[in-house]
Amino acid sequence: MVPAVADDAFYRPAGGGRFVATPAAAGPWDAAAQHAGPPSALLARAFEDHEPVDAQRLARVAVDILAPVPVGALTLRVRTVRPGRRITLLEGVAEAGGREVLHARAWRIASPPQPAPAMGESDVPELPDEGKPRFWPGAHTAGYLTAMEWRFVTGSFLEPGPAQVWVRPRLPLVAGEETSPVCRALLVADSGNGVSAYLDPAAWLFINVDLTVALHRPPHGEWLLLDAATTIGPSGAGVAASRLADREGAIGHGMQTLMVSPR
Repeated sequence: MVPAVADDAFYRPAGGGRFVATPAAAGPWDAAAQHAGPPSALLARAFEDHEPVDAQRLARVAVDILAPVPVGALTLRVRTVRPGRRITLLEGVAEAGGREVLHARAWRIASPPQPAPAMGESDVPELPDEGKPRFWPGAHTAGYLTAMEWRFVTGSFLEPGPAQVWVRPRLPLVAGEETSPVCRALLVADSGNGVSAYLDPAAWLFINVDLTVALHRPPHGEWLLLDAATTIGPSGAGVAASRLADREGAIGHGMQTLMVSPR
């Protein structure tokens, strides 16, 4: 049985660079705060649309999370920092209630006239036929957690340590639009620390202060693999590193810097 989904999209456009988040964007910690995946993907959408250059595509998006992002209206601003025919550097800001909540930068890189030699790892586990994830006690499940479909290969939300999980969004990012492949990758990548957590979320916070996603090619198909592992040091910082793949092979990596603290 498919869980009930909070809405039919993560956002509704409101004109002038404004978008209104639906309850589907809410994260697992607080029904009033968004999971960082949807607003990061929304910034990626803005980067793709801003002053496009033929044959250029997003290769890296880095998001700094300045404050919790409320479930409500977001205003996005994007500017070109470094224009170019082969590479373009973009900068974006998301505001909520007049307060800047996300800063982001992105590189767009042009595809060469002929394909470059493809190299690197490409093996991926099979997609399980079905998945029935169990979420940790106390998690807010009526938002992002049930707006995404999860099929674990190894690990789970209830098992500490590394995990491999296939994920796909059940909803479009923006109502009435098809979600781009890169935006789907941003939607998924911010869950690396959640699926590979070592610590009990009832006793510890391990919140990411940023998200960096670098893609050597765009993903194909709706399912993406999150192959994630978390490392925590004694000084209150951690890193969640994720290999990202589609059913054809590896597509890139995600990384999150974690703030680790007892509740």
